[in-house]
Amino acid sequence: MVISTQGLTFTFGNQTVVKSLSLQVPEGSIYGFLGPNGAGKTTTIKLLLNLLQTQEGSIHIFDKELKGNRIEILSQIGSLIEQPAIYLHLTGKENLMNRALLLQLPEKRVTEMLGLVHLTDAAHKKAGQYSLGMKQRLGIALALLSDPKLLILDEPTNGLDPNGIIEIRELLIKLTHEYKKTVFISSHLLAEIQRMATHVGIINYGELLFQGSINELEALSKPLIQIETDNTVDAANFLTRSNFSVAEVNDHHLYLPYTSKQNMGEINMLLNQNGYTIYSINKQQQDLEKLFLSITQKA
Repeated sequence: MVISTQGLTFTFGNQTVVKSLSLQVPEGSIYGFLGPNGAGKTTTIKLLLNLLQTQEGSIHIFDKELKGNRIEILSQIGSLIEQPAIYLHLTGKENLMNRALLLQLPEKRVTEMLGLVHLTDAAHKKAGQYSLGMKQRLGIALALLSDPKLLILDEPTNGLDPNGIIEIRELLIKLTHEYKKTVFISSHLLAEIQRMATHVGIINYGELLFQGSINELEALSKPLIQIETDNTVDAANFLTRSNFSVAEVNDHHLYLPYTSKQNMGEINMLLNQNGYTIYSINKQQQDLEKLFLSITQKA
C-alpha cells in the first residue's frame, strides 16, 4: 500500500471532521476519494501532506510512518490542493523554470512536463491568459516536476468544462499506465471518478462508508433486466403471475432483478411464447450516482 492510515481522527474545536479513517491505497492505482462537499476530504489530504498535524491515529506512506520520515516521504509526493499555485504574470514555462531552479532540475525536465500536459504550444503565453483547464494542467506539471511516485490531487476537475475534464482524466490514466505513478484524487463527482479510478473510498461526515475496487462498488449496484415490449403493464402482470419478481414498471419499460444470462433468456422466451412482442431486452447496471447518494445519505 502506498498510503495506509489507521484510526486517523482530526478535530477542529468541538467538531470531529475526520473519524477513525483507515485508508488503503494500492501502488499503481487511481484511488478516487469521494464524498459530498464538507465530508472531510480536504482535511484528510492536508493530514496526508503533513499540512495539519496528526492528532489521533497513524499515517504510513511508502510503508514508512509519516511523522518520523516527513522530509523523505514528502520529497516523493506531488500535490495540487484546490487551486494551483501559479504566477499569473509569468508564462507557463517561466512558472515551471522557477520551480525547477528551486529543485535544481535541468531545463530539459521543464520541456518534458510541458509536453506531457500538452502545453508546449502555450509555453510562452502568460499563465493569466490560460483557461481554467490549462491552469489545472500547469498545476499538475508543477506537481510532477520532481518525478514523484505519488500524486495527490484535491478536486482537480472542479469548475472545468467537459473538454477540460476529459483532458485531466486522460492525463491521469496516462500517468498510471505509462509512468507507473499512484494517483490519489478527491472529488464529489462519482460519474467522473468511475471513468478513471481503479479503487474508491467514499467518505461522509468524516467516516469511511465504503472502500474497495471500482468493480466491488459496481457489484453493490444490483443489475436489472430492462424489457421493452408491446404491452408493458400486461407483460409485468403476466410475469408476476408466473412467479417472477418485477422490480419496476413505467410507460416504456419493465424491470426485473438480473440473476444470470440463462434466466434472462428464459424470461424472453416465456414472453414470446405467450404472445408478447419484445422490442428489446438487456442487462442494465444501476446508476452509480444513485448508489453514491444512497450510501452517503444513510450516514
